[in-house]
Amino acid sequence: MGQAAEEAIHQLSALIDQADAPIKSTFQIMHDGYPTEIFTRFLKARDWDVTRAHKLLIDCLNWRIQNDIDDILSKPIVPSNLYGLVRDSQLYGMSGFSKDGIPVFALGVGRSSYDKASVHYYVQSHIQINEYRDRVVLPAARKKHGRHINTCIKILDMTGLKLSALGQMKQILTTISTVDDLNYPEKTETYYIVNAPYVFSACWRVVKPLLQERTRKKVQVLSGCGRDELLKIMDHSSLPHFCRKEGSGSSRRSTNSDSVDNCYSVEHWFHQEMYNYMKQQSETTNYVAPIKHGSFHVDVPEPNPKGSKVKIVKTIEAEVHKIADQNGIEDSVNGLELSNL
Repeated sequence: MGQAAEEAIHQLSALIDQADAPIKSTFQIMHDGYPTEIFTRFLKARDWDVTRAHKLLIDCLNWRIQNDIDDILSKPIVPSNLYGLVRDSQLYGMSGFSKDGIPVFALGVGRSSYDKASVHYYVQSHIQINEYRDRVVLPAARKKHGRHINTCIKILDMTGLKLSALGQMKQILTTISTVDDLNYPEKTETYYIVNAPYVFSACWRVVKPLLQERTRKKVQVLSGCGRDELLKIMDHSSLPHFCRKEGSGSSRRSTNSDSVDNCYSVEHWFHQEMYNYMKQQSETTNYVAPIKHGSFHVDVPEPNPKGSKVKIVKTIEAEVHKIADQNGIEDSVNGLELSNL
């Protein structure tokens, strides 16, 4: 780390030291003994501009206070069968660790439907996975490997991706993306995209030059299910189920025999451990009234309408419609607008 970076971290630390008690309290929970790691991530997210990074961090800490994020792991989605419906339609889970001990998460982008519960449940579930990763999974990985581990790897499966479905899921995708960008910046080391259809690959060729170099290095589009490339960085047991053989792809439904290996399934070890952890936390937390059936509502700030993302998304829109026109599939993308993604 260079002298300029160290000075920026020192300045941001001094600004946080001047914050009021509630901000400092939630920051202590957030950094879990590694404040420099938090400062570094938020500075990276704002190109090492101390003023902008300070605003981003303060806004994040206020968001955590206002939405009671520090206690979100004591508020499981109940009843458990509703949690099962969320898992069946929000395909997201942890499949294992890389050879370096970095947690590996998998997302079924193409086959997540987000249609079995309200938006609030999906946002709640996503934030709980983020918080469980940061408070339980990463500390355990650091202890096991004896070194600081603060990021994860994400494998995005595009099997079944339909442009019309993306348009319908615009609200939830925008909300989740905004939550991550503003409150969990720089937590993903690399995004591996697998089983990508032609339309995605074509769009990626156009969008890639628009991204910052730091972002470009984070995204790798792999051939097919990506198994051979991924085995270079993780063991077979940590591969998501859809990367273990060509054509496997994500699936919303699993038979009893394979649900334990399907990292999206509520029966998978990761979701079992996380849900049990939250139930235990809820039993030891003193509430005025017992937890009832109902979603945990989180306020999500509006994304920056003038940010670089808007330019990128507009380019994707134009490219998608051009490809659709060339291939005679205009009806499938007619009226599709991704400006909020």
